[in-house]
Amino acid sequence: MKLPLKGVIPPVITPLIDNYTIDVKGLENLIEHLVTGGVHGLFILGTTGEATSLSFKLRKEFIRRTCDLVNHRIPIMVGITDTSFEGSLEIAEYSHNSGADAVVVAPPYYIPISQAEMMDYLENLIPRLPLPMLLYNIPSYTKLHMAVKTVKKAEELGAIGIKDSSGDMLYLFTLIDEFKNSPEFSIITGTELFMPETIMQGGHGAIGGGANMYPRLFVDLYEASVARDFEKITFLRDKVMRLYNTIYSVGKTSSRYTKGINCALSAMGICNDYVALPLRRFVGEDKQKIEQYILEFNEIMS
Repeated sequence: MKLPLKGVIPPVITPLIDNYTIDVKGLENLIEHLVTGGVHGLFILGTTGEATSLSFKLRKEFIRRTCDLVNHRIPIMVGITDTSFEGSLEIAEYSHNSGADAVVVAPPYYIPISQAEMMDYLENLIPRLPLPMLLYNIPSYTKLHMAVKTVKKAEELGAIGIKDSSGDMLYLFTLIDEFKNSPEFSIITGTELFMPETIMQGGHGAIGGGANMYPRLFVDLYEASVARDFEKITFLRDKVMRLYNTIYSVGKTSSRYTKGINCALSAMGICNDYVALPLRRFVGEDKQKIEQYILEFNEIMS
């Protein structure tokens, strides 16, 4: 895997039929949709992929099937975050044996931990990982906003980059500045609207959920950002904003982003829209809204 990691790397949803069964045909459709859409890699079993709601058996099946379908055409990164240290190592080893290229690690969730405890955790974890490791900063889910010194420690231990989903642009720019002399360490935003600023400030790309639906839109935005084509950036970001104001805004629960993407992919005929328990997929009026938004969006994308 070439470093630094760059480009558009979708956080892939996990297509399901029910809580125990992968939507195999839907997964095949989704992988080809993303690869032919020009994305630069895949991040599976992250937040958008509902990893923490899935059994280890299902996670392993998803890893294996995805690696087989991609067949080394683009890099695959696997989320291994778990409350159990040994559980994370188990998924990392399975990912390695299945042909994945890297793993992604966020702070263990549920019990709040300190920066010092996170550094101790990484000191114990990273030397035992069989694959390169990308950090994942998502404080809204993990209760820890990783300090720059914690990220620096991870880099010293061998981390290859960080996905920042804090939504804090000052923090993102601080990371870019801190690691500007580490050319193989990737700074990747998890806030897709921040991609142009990330690239032009010296960062490397975006892991944005919207690329599940419209990969080419986000690849085009990335390329426009690299080229500093401000007119094209404005044009394309208006389309991304439309996703925020439509697909991501249906429903009143904090899970509406994940459910919206799943529902949209179903409306596009790509895969099933089931979401794992405890979430509930959109039905009735909310589902109809998503379907109408997709019809409208497809018109402006054609």
